[in-house]
Amino acid sequence: MKSMQDYSKQIIKLKTALDSADAVLIGAGAGLSTSAGLTYSGERFFKHFADFHAKYGITDMYSGGFYPYKTLEEFWAWWSRHIYYNRYVEPPKPVYNNLYELVKNKDYFVITTNVDHCFQKAGFDKERLFYTQGDYGLFQCSVPCHKKTYDNEQIVRRMVEEQKDMKIPTTLIPHCPVCGRPMTTNLRCDDKFVQDEGWEIACRRYEQFIEEHKNSRLILLELGVGDNTPVIIKYPFWRLTMQNPKAIYACINYGEAYCPPQIEKQSICINDDIDKVLKF
Repeated sequence: MKSMQDYSKQIIKLKTALDSADAVLIGAGAGLSTSAGLTYSGERFFKHFADFHAKYGITDMYSGGFYPYKTLEEFWAWWSRHIYYNRYVEPPKPVYNNLYELVKNKDYFVITTNVDHCFQKAGFDKERLFYTQGDYGLFQCSVPCHKKTYDNEQIVRRMVEEQKDMKIPTTLIPHCPVCGRPMTTNLRCDDKFVQDEGWEIACRRYEQFIEEHKNSRLILLELGVGDNTPVIIKYPFWRLTMQNPKAIYACINYGEAYCPPQIEKQSICINDDIDKVLKF
């Protein structure tokens, strides 16, 4: 790995490009939230889920979401805690705030696969955000019988406060107000994911932003995007760069900063921690 000093020229190049850009399109993946301290394993996991590890052998927050809990009381004890610490608690590091300060005076838009809502908490305009994979802060019908989502902050906080022995009170189990079946998290993990009206509006705004800036001096700033779902951010960003000779593809990702040779002359790749780069 190169040191931060080795990447200083690339960072200066990125700052210069941002200063002269007409617009900035941010594409954010899990690596951005990891850089902000929202880690799903290690010390942070054991701080909040040591009891689940002891009873079920769960070793991280991601795998814990797929554990076959025997009851809904156990299921929601896990998920309420998971949602609370990753959606309603501020991240340990102000990475999102630093990013906002960098682009707040620019014409920007954000597309992200993250579901922790950190962009809006940092001050980003809600109408400039597209959460493609859902939001920890929303519930939906598990069937689903209708295309609507519901804010969950109040009930999640109650679940966290009132749970005992890794179970919530039965009376707190959320049910669909239309069909009465159990609710679930609004996360894209199968074909039952609800794309509600807000999702559709955000998608149209994203498409409109791309159309308006297809010939502009556009910075496509990719942050912490891995190879799990490259068709959502990474591949489209590469294609947009190839189609626009004025565009610049900038990728900041510790261990995974790269670009195809076709756009190498239009690219700035910084293989380091996002938090460090934004503070440089």
